[in-house]
Amino acid sequence: MSTVFLGTSAFAAAILERLARTADHRPALVVTRPDRPSGRGRRFTPPPVAETARALAIPLEQPESVNEPQVSELIARAGDGARQTVIVCAFGALIKEPLLSEHELLNVHPSLLPRWRGAAPIERAIMAGDERTGVSIMRLTAGLDNGPVCLATAEPIDPQDTYGSLATRLQVIGGELLVQTLDLLATGEPPAFVEQDEASVTYAEKIGPDDRLLDLRRPASELERIVRALHPHIGARVMLADGTTIGVRRATLVEDPGLTPAAERLLLRCQPGVLELLEVQPPGGRPMDAAAYLRGHAS
Repeated sequence: MSTVFLGTSAFAAAILERLARTADHRPALVVTRPDRPSGRGRRFTPPPVAETARALAIPLEQPESVNEPQVSELIARAGDGARQTVIVCAFGALIKEPLLSEHELLNVHPSLLPRWRGAAPIERAIMAGDERTGVSIMRLTAGLDNGPVCLATAEPIDPQDTYGSLATRLQVIGGELLVQTLDLLATGEPPAFVEQDEASVTYAEKIGPDDRLLDLRRPASELERIVRALHPHIGARVMLADGTTIGVRRATLVEDPGLTPAAERLLLRCQPGVLELLEVQPPGGRPMDAAAYLRGHAS
């Protein structure tokens, strides 16, 4: 079966790697977003999927818009004019007609749809304190992740899971689930696609600046989940009593903050609860444990 892969993020790059290892479904073409300025130097940096496609020696295109007519032509030519199965994973841009109708479009989405449609399903699941999440394979439609689902697999969320640890497991699940779906499609006996229950929909909005800032007026348990949900790729932040805003990489809930002198610990009193910062990143600096930060900023 001829496939084309559309994706951008590191999560999508992992799915692409798994797909490329299959002799029957290795993509004939990869389409991703253009290189963008990144980091303090604002150097143009390729998306993770672009780097992976080059490493795998798969033809790559990076159009300004995936909905340009020439992109449809590129996809058609990749399959020698045959109708393609187009795999979409964390592409990061809206796909419109006529591309939606010209090929079978399958989306690899890291949640148990209809829960957490949208841009940040893994982060939002951890933030909400969900006990499980998963991966769904769905048919892409004009709406936001609202197409019918054919296969899904659940994965427990461990109380210590960060985005990094959970995403790693979901990448493996997503890759295997995608290959299973493509194998079924290739047999001529495709899996049944079931419409989503609209009454159960929740949305995973893109992570913005306000989502990163730890508000001490909120429960410590919520803030601890935010820290885990944004580590290591985005990072939480907190404003200290002296007005300094620092990054927070690791934190833990504190049952009895009086066991160790507060001068040796970076404790935040929340409403309710106490959050201890374990690893922080000062402005313009490198990550360090909280004790080292306190030693360097002792009055």
